[in-house]
Amino acid sequence: METTYPVYWPQFYTATIYQWKQLLLKEAYKNIIIESLQYLVSDKRIVLNGFVIMSNHLHLIWQASNVFTPSEVQASFMKYTSRQLIRLIKVDSPDMLTEFKVNRGDRDHQIWKRDPLGFELFTHEVFIQKLDYMHYNPVRASLCNYPEEYYYSSAKFYEEGIDDFGMLTHFAG
Repeated sequence: METTYPVYWPQFYTATIYQWKQLLLKEAYKNIIIESLQYLVSDKRIVLNGFVIMSNHLHLIWQASNVFTPSEVQASFMKYTSRQLIRLIKVDSPDMLTEFKVNRGDRDHQIWKRDPLGFELFTHEVFIQKLDYMHYNPVRASLCNYPEEYYYSSAKFYEEGIDDFGMLTHFAG
């Protein structure tokens, strides 16, 4: 019997807000992330197995489709969310925009820290370890007592089977 392997393995991905600023405190900012992930899922660019959105960073477990490479998906996600977050800052808190000002040739503002962390999850054990790590972020930050209580996370999906955002695929392992 021949073993088949995916073109791209699920990937643990961490993106951090520039200078660890607390940009993602308000729901409107978190919802930009959610809407972007929903689009990537509905456009069949990714399979999303898990996520958590914290005030200054996010963790994802996602898998690029066979049509898009992981780096293409990452670049698209980072670019789109940056633009949308800047647009919201201009309306919601224009004074905050100076906190993200950079003098670079290719941009005036920087939302995400350069070089996000991303690595493939080759084993079931590592997948579960990263999923648990991700889901316990809000507990460690004293935002909730149990992972499934935190709304901007996939923990409730794994614990109770509820996908509030309609974008998750359960990792069967």
